[in-house]
Formats: sequence, structure tokens, C-alpha cells
Amino acid sequence: MNLKNINIGIIGLGYVGLPLAVEFAKKHKVVGFDTNSQRVKQLVGGEDITNEVNIKELILVLNATNTNKKNGLKLSSNFKDLKSCNIFIVTVPTPINKFKSPDLEPLLYASKMIGQLLKKGDIVIYESTVYPGCTEEECVPVLEKNSNLIFNKDFFCGYSPERINPGDKVKTLTKIIKVTSGSNDEVSDFVNDLYLSIIEAGTHKASSIKVAEASKSIENAQRDLNISFVNELALIFDRINIDTTEVLDAAATKWNFLNFKPGLVGGHCISVDPYYLTHKAESLGYYPQVIHSGRRINDQMGAFVANKLVKLMVKSGLQLIKSKILILGFAFKENCSDIRNSKVIDIYNELKEFGVEVDIHDYLVDPEIAKKEFDINLISTFDKYNAIILAVPHEKYLKIDYNALKVDSKAVIFDIKAVLDKNISDIRL
Repeated sequence: MNLKNINIGIIGLGYVGLPLAVEFAKKHKVVGFDTNSQRVKQLVGGEDITNEVNIKELILVLNATNTNKKNGLKLSSNFKDLKSCNIFIVTVPTPINKFKSPDLEPLLYASKMIGQLLKKGDIVIYESTVYPGCTEEECVPVLEKNSNLIFNKDFFCGYSPERINPGDKVKTLTKIIKVTSGSNDEVSDFVNDLYLSIIEAGTHKASSIKVAEASKSIENAQRDLNISFVNELALIFDRINIDTTEVLDAAATKWNFLNFKPGLVGGHCISVDPYYLTHKAESLGYYPQVIHSGRRINDQMGAFVANKLVKLMVKSGLQLIKSKILILGFAFKENCSDIRNSKVIDIYNELKEFGVEVDIHDYLVDPEIAKKEFDINLISTFDKYNAIILAVPHEKYLKIDYNALKVDSKAVIFDIKAVLDKNISDIRL
């Protein structure tokens, strides 16, 4: 197979799949599939609620399907429209369940669907985050069962972990080095060349699918552990009564100091991926203490913030039962609309336990999605508050007149990420 005779099917049109579909459609024929028909309808109409692609580029590749036979993007919620494809790229979510174990249902469902369409010579590439061995141990058997074809004889697989950074308009898909792999040497070369056709930053060809899977597992586990370390420092320095940010700024003057910042660790990657790695380790009889320890620290930070704020309010002479608190930001990170695994909800729930009234505002988040996913009613206009938490430092929140939001001089401000002038905030993480 060569790059001139391919028809790509991308399964999943979220934060990962849509940018990938648009980039590939500039050079190849692409069918973008998603089970959410409303999502497909919005995209066909030129609307992307994730704000991850240039709308003009999206419309351009959508229109290209009508003007030539070499490239362009067709969007569909009917999986039979993928029938003409010979390259399938899977970009579905891989979440964790309530027991914090990998939830492979979306991945295996996509594999079953693709298996019904597989033809001899086809290649299935997975981008969804998994544990080492998952592609060949879990997905391949589903593909074989539903296609009646033999792996590495009739069809082949690759793995190229996604590296999308939601909300980042500088380090976009084509500007980030892509790890690639294949189920044999020839497929590995093909998969690498395929991604090289769109990735300006270049690629790194891993020696095996398992190595590529493992590389993704440790990327975010490493960040999780680094952040958990500074979060633990914040807990320690709170007891010592010194400012964590000032300590980190001083330490950062050494050339080899890794200057991570304390904060809430949510999102679809850092707060989830480590559990995929620990799951695999435990299945092999090894209990990874360091990774689990980091997860425990990061998961308690929302409750710590809420309790720290309440203590400060009491110290300031405020009556909790009559107080009103504003939380600014609900997305899992700044300048992004993604609320998957947002830890702001932990602050909200903890504060509600004290009987106070809490408002949440986020101008980037779709109120309907927040209501559906967390049963939260986001406010659209501000009131006056006894306490304000800057939880997610979206750009507009850095320009707010915080004094104008205070009920009176007793009102307190908690700047979680330490982005405001120290004279503005009463406390910061």
C-alpha cells in the first residue's frame, strides 16, 4: 500500500479526532465518523464546540469533497459510510470507571464496528490512550472475531498516541512530534510515512506497538507525579505558613530545577492515564506505590482548597451560613472549554457541605454540557460575593476588577494558580 491509494476513516470526532481529520483531509480522502449525530450536524454546519480547529479550514476540506477526487472530508454518524476506507484511525475516549479502572467499552465498540468493515490489506491505527499491550491483547481479538480475518496476515495494526493539548493554539497537532508504530516492519514504515505527510514537527518511530503505548502511559504519569510533589509541598508550606510560589521562584533560580506549579489536576489525560499504567502493573503482580501516592495527593487538592478558604472566611469574621462564594472557571485548564474530569467540582461539593451558597462562572464552557455532565447551573452574570476563588485562570479573568465583586472589605480572594498580583489575593495555593 502507498499513500496515493488510501481512504482514511477516523472514528471519533472530539478534541483528538477532528483536528486529525481536518489535517489528513487536506491531502487525502477522509471520512470522519462519530456516533453523536448532533455533533456531526454541528460540524457540517461549521460549528465546533471544542474550538480545536480553524473553522475556515474545516469548511474548506468539507467543500473539497465536492470539487475533486484527491482529498476532502466527509462527516457521518452512519458507520457504513466507512466501508470504502482502507485505513482506520481510532480516536475514541478511554476513560476510567467509578473504581478508577480502565473503561475500554468505547474502544472495543469501535473495534467491533471496524471489524465488520475490514478487508484484506486494511490497517487499523489506534490513537486512544491505553496500557501497554492493550492494542494486541484486547482490540485485535475483537477485530479478528468480527472480520473473520487473521491479524498480521489479512489486516494490520498500528499505534500512534495522541498528543493534543486542548486550548493550545501554538503547539497544535502538526507542531508536535508524533510517536508511531506498526505490527510489523513494513506497516511500521507505512504508518510513520502516513503521519509524516501532515506532521511538520516530525515523527519518532517506536520499535513496537507496546513501546508506543507505554510511552503515552508515562508521559502524563510523569506530569502527574511532578505536580503531586509541588502539591504536597503546598500542603507542607501551608502548615509552615510560607508562600509556596515564593519558595518555587527561589528554587527555580537553579538551572536544573523543574519548575512545576501546584494546582488542581483534572482533564482527560493527567488525571486518568496513570490508572491505565497501574492497572497493567497490578495485573502482572506489581503494585506501583509512587504512582498511586501521587494520584492520592492530587485528588485531595479540591477539598484542601475549600477547607482552607472556609478557615480564612471564619478568621475574617464572616458568617458561613450567610455567605455567598463565587468560583471563576469550571474547565479543567485555562483558556479551554473542556470540562472532562474537572476538579473544580470537588471544591464546589466540599463548600456546599458547609451550607454556603456557591456560584460558578465560566465563559468558555457550554452551560448545557455542564448541566448534563455535573448537574451544575453556570451563572452568566456576577453578583457581590463574600469570597471569590480564581480556580481556572482564563485570560478574561486576569482582567477582572476583583474589588468590584466583593460585598465588603471582609470578602476574601483565593488565587489557586498564583496568577494575580499578590496584593489582590488574600491566599494562593
